[in-house]
Amino acid sequence: MIKKLIRKLFGQDTASAEDTLPAEADADEAGSAPARNAAGAAGAGRARRKPARGGAPAKAVRDPDVPVIIPHDVHGIDPALISRNAIRVTEGLQQAGHRAFIVGGAVRDLLLGIKPKDFDVATDATPEQVQKLFRRARIIGRRFQIVHVQFGQEIIETSTFRALVDPPAADAAPPRRLKRDELDRRTHAVDASGRVLRDNVWGEQHEDATRRDFTINAMYYDPATETVLDYHNGMADVRARLLRMIGDPATRYREDPVRMLRVVRFAAKLDFEIDAATREPIASMADLINNVPAARLFDEMLKLMLSGHALACLKRLRQEGLHHGLLPLLDVVLEQPTGEKFITLALNNTDARVRAGKPVSPGFLFATLLWHDVQQRWQKFEANGEYPVPALHRAMDEVLDMQTEKLAIHKRFSSDMREIWGLQLRLEKRSGRSALKLLEHQRFRAGYDFLLLRCESGELDESVGAWWTEFIEGDAAAREALLTQGGKDRSPRKRRRRGGGARNRKSGDGMEGGTPAERADTEAGHDSPHED
Repeated sequence: MIKKLIRKLFGQDTASAEDTLPAEADADEAGSAPARNAAGAAGAGRARRKPARGGAPAKAVRDPDVPVIIPHDVHGIDPALISRNAIRVTEGLQQAGHRAFIVGGAVRDLLLGIKPKDFDVATDATPEQVQKLFRRARIIGRRFQIVHVQFGQEIIETSTFRALVDPPAADAAPPRRLKRDELDRRTHAVDASGRVLRDNVWGEQHEDATRRDFTINAMYYDPATETVLDYHNGMADVRARLLRMIGDPATRYREDPVRMLRVVRFAAKLDFEIDAATREPIASMADLINNVPAARLFDEMLKLMLSGHALACLKRLRQEGLHHGLLPLLDVVLEQPTGEKFITLALNNTDARVRAGKPVSPGFLFATLLWHDVQQRWQKFEANGEYPVPALHRAMDEVLDMQTEKLAIHKRFSSDMREIWGLQLRLEKRSGRSALKLLEHQRFRAGYDFLLLRCESGELDESVGAWWTEFIEGDAAAREALLTQGGKDRSPRKRRRRGGGARNRKSGDGMEGGTPAERADTEAGHDSPHED
């Protein structure tokens, strides 16, 4: 009944929704929350198209304030792919008299026939109103206030429609730097570069759609009526596999420079072409990435690397010149055949694990990306006369300190990186009883997998990795035999020899022993699930 009513209101043919605009009064007569939900979304369209001279109808100019209403038989979204908890949120808000829709990337993925990883909901209810309707709901965020509605392990991010705010005039004086308490008292604020610092001015749905970044992310889906509301030709861009910015791209990048990284991630992940106007300003505005807080950059970089298309994303970053502010030494590494092969192998393995639904350790991933920088510094310090272990630890400290200025790598991940790197020197030795102790190290499996990547890329002789593989799989007698021959045929790391080097390498590397390695077989080098 509801579907028939909506189609009667907005036209059976969805293309005609651009020409025929509904009246709100008809929707109000329906009396149901879903009908009000759809009618309210198109309520801005009160004007009627005028007939052309001679009585022939004129083709209407598309009004971005009025959505095209796309019914189920056109968009073809499979309801089985939709989270039941997302539907519970939209239903709860609609029953309380609000409008509510699944929005953004979830709608895009549903249109592509992909099961979304997470679901966002947009509504005209304020955060406080949303929080009151759901038992496990909390308001988070300063810059962009949203509500997390939790159902078990699943979180439905619920945001209020944002208003359009006029940008400052071109000849206006740059805003002064605000203190944190002043920022917290404001609903909207920008810095001198145009980056939005606070964005909590509530508005109408058509304003919210215009505030979103890409046309393919600016569609709203109502589970109750199974209709999609499209304000900016997002459906056409999905079908054309085109990534296009809403509004002036340069202005949108100044508002939020992270959008440049999102362009790269979506283009690589979805295999979409980037619209020429969307791409053109990126090269000249890439330096704005330096204005983004390091913690936010790390989160965005993690999404990019764990998208299941990390290698494609990394290539796109280089292509657009965006990697300089994130991984500044990437060019140096990828210009070396061994370094390029090492990173390619690591990212291909990561992509395969993500696509197979297996956990991936961010610590392991970033350890591979930064390894050759660590290695070069390590060799430099050794060449200057430092002992191998202190030289390695100094190299790790310098790389992590430098990288923290660009990406605020979480402490738990940097700790994993240190352990993986530190294990390499011990794994190369392959002799003595220390090999048996290494099996009990809590990061042994990650260190072993890292060693295999080094062997496969040509950095180390493959016999080193083969020895450890046999040692892991062998029984007590086989391990004893391997330990006996381990010191005779090992292939040491290529570095300048110094007098007393062998004696110096007898000391431990300062790493603490870990818990028994019952977990090792499940880690497979990626020992902690990604927390999105």
